[in-house]
Amino acid sequence: MPSLKELKGRINSVKSTQKITKAKQMVAAAKLRRAQAAAEAGRPYATRLAAVMASLAGKVAGDSAPKLLSGTGADQRHLLVVVNTDKGLCGGLNSNIVKAAKIKARELLAEGKVVEFYLVGKKGRAPLKREFPTLIGAGFDTSTVKTPGFPEAEAIADELIAMFDAGKFDIAHLVYPTFKSALVQDPTVNQLIPVPAPTVAEDTGSVVDYEPGEEEILEELLPRYVRTQLFGALLEREASEQGASMTAMDNATRNAGDLISKLTIVYNRQRQAAITTELIEIIAGAEAL
Repeated sequence: MPSLKELKGRINSVKSTQKITKAKQMVAAAKLRRAQAAAEAGRPYATRLAAVMASLAGKVAGDSAPKLLSGTGADQRHLLVVVNTDKGLCGGLNSNIVKAAKIKARELLAEGKVVEFYLVGKKGRAPLKREFPTLIGAGFDTSTVKTPGFPEAEAIADELIAMFDAGKFDIAHLVYPTFKSALVQDPTVNQLIPVPAPTVAEDTGSVVDYEPGEEEILEELLPRYVRTQLFGALLEREASEQGASMTAMDNATRNAGDLISKLTIVYNRQRQAAITTELIEIIAGAEAL
């Protein structure tokens, strides 16, 4: 059984940890408001861009469609672009993203496909490398910037498009968290490259002429669409990270409080027992005299 000094030191240690978790919870709560607003503000733009592409894609013949839309004509080589965080202390967020990526990878491997990982963020590398040590390819380090934004999304998109043009993969899938609330961040798996042809809205009879032409506009919009999807994934990651971190630190603070209460009860009982023992010894000594 630990001594009173050890119990006192343990209580002080847990109190120090509680102060840290409480401070991190408050920081995450402050950052969450901005990150959530940014993620929600980016969603309508992506939706509208997809609608414009749907209209254009419906007017382009298959042979004249850009490669980013038509693909390579094969589906043997798959690239999994996994977006994880660079920092920990955010609950099961990263483990859930890695789990979704592993499930997708196993499905593709079971179908006889060739799979490779492209990792964004640090936290997903170690668990994926343990199970798929030979499938970890290139990646992008986002830890050098405070808050990854559109320049980082553009750099990632340009590298992926270059890899696609070089024939290094046929299909790329994007695995990232979608922010729902501070308690819920759902792992999402979407096809990124070639750009999936959006469902064309029902024809209302209106005729739209594009200048200079559908093919030229798609050549410009398709890379922008890929960049937008990656930018949205980074925004969702930031909001998910802060929400998960706030929830995890709140739970840690509560658990520390419970542990402090339990240790304090044990400390008081031992202290009371020690005082009682001393009193008995004093009384017994007095009676002996």
